[in-house]
Amino acid sequence: MPNRLAHETSPYLLQHADNPVDWWPWSAEAFEEARKRNVPVLLSVGYSSCHWCHVMAHESFEDQETADYQNAHFVNIKVDREERPDVDAVYMEAVQAATGQGGWPMTVFLTPDAEPFYFGTYFPPAPRHGMPSFRQVLQGVHAAWADRREEVAEVAGKIVRDLAGREISYGDSQAPGEEQLVAALLGLTREYDPQRGGFGGAPKFPPSMVIEFLLRHHARTGAEGALQMAQDTCERMARGGIYDQLGGGFARYSVDRDWVVPHFEKMLYDNALLCRVYAHLWRSTGSELARRVALETADFMVRELRTNEGGFASALDADSDDGTGRHVEGAYYVWTPEQLREVLGDDAELAAHYFGVTEEGTFEHGASVLQLPQHEGVFDAEKIETVKRRLLDARATRPAPGRDDKVVAAWNGLAIAALAETGAYFDRPDLVEAALGAADLLVRLHLDDRARLARTSKDGHVGANAGVLEDYADVAEGFLALASVTGEGVWLEFAGFLLDHVLTRFADDTGALYDTAADAEKLIRRPQDPTDNAAPSGWTAAAGALLSYAAQTGYEPHRTAAEKALGVVKALGPRVPRFIGWGLAAAEARLDGPREVAVVGPALDDPGTRTLHRTALLGAAPGAVVAVGTPDSDEFPLLASRPLSNGEPTAYVCRNFTCDAPTTDPDRLRTQLSG
Repeated sequence: MPNRLAHETSPYLLQHADNPVDWWPWSAEAFEEARKRNVPVLLSVGYSSCHWCHVMAHESFEDQETADYQNAHFVNIKVDREERPDVDAVYMEAVQAATGQGGWPMTVFLTPDAEPFYFGTYFPPAPRHGMPSFRQVLQGVHAAWADRREEVAEVAGKIVRDLAGREISYGDSQAPGEEQLVAALLGLTREYDPQRGGFGGAPKFPPSMVIEFLLRHHARTGAEGALQMAQDTCERMARGGIYDQLGGGFARYSVDRDWVVPHFEKMLYDNALLCRVYAHLWRSTGSELARRVALETADFMVRELRTNEGGFASALDADSDDGTGRHVEGAYYVWTPEQLREVLGDDAELAAHYFGVTEEGTFEHGASVLQLPQHEGVFDAEKIETVKRRLLDARATRPAPGRDDKVVAAWNGLAIAALAETGAYFDRPDLVEAALGAADLLVRLHLDDRARLARTSKDGHVGANAGVLEDYADVAEGFLALASVTGEGVWLEFAGFLLDHVLTRFADDTGALYDTAADAEKLIRRPQDPTDNAAPSGWTAAAGALLSYAAQTGYEPHRTAAEKALGVVKALGPRVPRFIGWGLAAAEARLDGPREVAVVGPALDDPGTRTLHRTALLGAAPGAVVAVGTPDSDEFPLLASRPLSNGEPTAYVCRNFTCDAPTTDPDRLRTQLSG
């Protein structure tokens, strides 16, 4: 009999709807039930493309005997961390504080008042490597609850008090200046891997937000070292196995330092951020590799992640059927020399050489992840394209990885920004259309009549969970990019509605920001994390969006809020630059102005207007904002009192209350927008 998860919108929860465990979704009713039955709560947190979540589910949650024990002694709650990042953040903080590490699946035991007292991540079905079995953990917690209740209450109370004492103190509310940004760059240089690109050792994550900072720092200061780190890292990733050499798009991370073997799941947020990074790298350098990777990644998102409603799905799974009915990690993506011969015949040797496929393999069981090693000599480009197409067609006949179809507002905001800009840079109106389709879905489905955002939707049905700070900030970022690219002021207006919520519901008097709104569901603590991890934190994303919006509108409260929020970057930038990359990028924009560009022409489709508009979008000045329209337009505040020069399309560039002379010459505009 299905449990209570059958009517949820989360694909992860739906994966557990037929478990013999009597799961509850996160709800007041579940805790009420625990109080009534006088039992603890078992909270299990994961997400749909998490490999070890699937393993634990198969080993333990699908096992009738284990489920019977869980049902008898616990109220069992299942949470999708992507739907409830607030619940995940609060208990992950407790897990990390108690054990020094965290991860998913996350397993936490709570009192009926939601106070945590015992934690872990994955537990095996039998004891191994010094880890107790899941059943032993359940029995131990049940015994403690039954026989040592006072001790349990004491531990839970202490943990909650400790968490309450961990309020962020981030110095002053002053934005960082030149000194802090140079210190951050120095810190990154120390952690840089000059042989392989990227930062730190294995596992290696794509540092998209740090690269945005490096590109902006180079544009503003001319620092060649910053550009070199960005360029080399992007090239190494694009040549590695972390990048899908056939279908485009990036996997979540590389398990090794050389970018060879990925953890194969593909997340929307990674691909949106990296698509934008490579487009910006091309904008700075004209690199052909950057252009190809930006476009292939954009095409991957549209082809494989776009939903029927026009939004973008969250992820593709790492595991898929290997053809024998077993779900195996990477099965969809890897190749043996034999498989190449089956598909390509005489061309198999060329493909093996070109993509680094070896007899012993670079992955498991003699299979190789496709890469682009550096080769001597020249390949026939047409021949390689034919080989890629044949391999891609053959791969399409393999069982595809599962897709998590839920639409997350924040990640769609990131995708909108990436697709809008990539479409504009490379004259691909279809990509701009895809961005508009996703933006339209967010407005129609996720926004209510008070401009409050729902975090998720699926199959055209909106989820019950309220948007968190990153949703408001990243969607505003996407809308602001769309406004600059399309010249449609309505997107600026929608961004303003969202950012007003940031000011009134997510900020405190000091300018600090919280991940949840003041009127959100009360948890054991109000989560607040300014560090950038897989995606920009809500805090730094809000700082960036507020800054851009203030540049577009001249609104002082938004500028002030952005500068106060950047105080955390002043504190953390010099100390942990790898984990505040987006904050550093926003700080670069503030130091540069950011520049405000108004392009006026007789009509949006006038060739002269389009040339100036495109030139403005291609300016590398950090965080520059662009408004385009006719002189009589009231779509953008920046267009007010901007006449044509001698009847010709004209561009105006201002920053810090000072304007350059208006120009009708694209080359002159290019110079005004160079660093």
